[in-house]
Amino acid sequence: MISEQAWADTRRLWDYHQMGHKARPCSVAIGLGSHDLGVADVAAALYKQGMVPLLVFTGASSPTTRDRMPRGEAVHYRERALELGVPSSAVLVEPRARNTGENIRFSRSLLNEAGVDVSSVLLISKPYEERRAYATARKLWPKVEIVSASTPMTLNEYVDSIQDPRLVIDMLVGALQRLLIYPGEGFIIRQSVPDDVMEAYERLCREGFTSRLLPTSQPASQSAAAQER
Repeated sequence: MISEQAWADTRRLWDYHQMGHKARPCSVAIGLGSHDLGVADVAAALYKQGMVPLLVFTGASSPTTRDRMPRGEAVHYRERALELGVPSSAVLVEPRARNTGENIRFSRSLLNEAGVDVSSVLLISKPYEERRAYATARKLWPKVEIVSASTPMTLNEYVDSIQDPRLVIDMLVGALQRLLIYPGEGFIIRQSVPDDVMEAYERLCREGFTSRLLPTSQPASQSAAAQER
């Protein structure tokens, strides 16, 4: 059983992971590859709304997507967008990236090679990955305005879509740990974590929601504090 306190803490993490940006017209939309075809659905919807003239889908395959997306995440995203009525001329595919940093770097190179002038990016990810994707893009592409987007849904709706509540909590905890330790590795910009979010994260760790944590020599909260100094 998952306690009421654990669910309350999970909601704090869920809310923090989302940037709360309002979609607005941008030079291009970049859809980050994952198991979630909803990224392609959001990208197609934004294109149809006139928010962007061009979509880039980026991502190879991973152990969690290889069976479902054998041609690679970006290729399957493209196919989904075309099914939804996006013209093929409005879609570029970057099929090599295997992590968020590569998603950003390879997409930037692809757009540069295509001669696309980029001043702003609608960055589309899974809902709980908005903040880390934003922090990665700000680190690797600092002169471009980044607007975050994802499938609009509640935590309960996301849990229902995954059908594994404990896994969802583990993923949210793991995503926050990366926000704490990745700035020290030079992967992302540092962002302020509110005290109530940090306390919720630490309680969930103590409760054993740790399957998605990276191994570290010290707790992430201590590591983050050391990096601040």
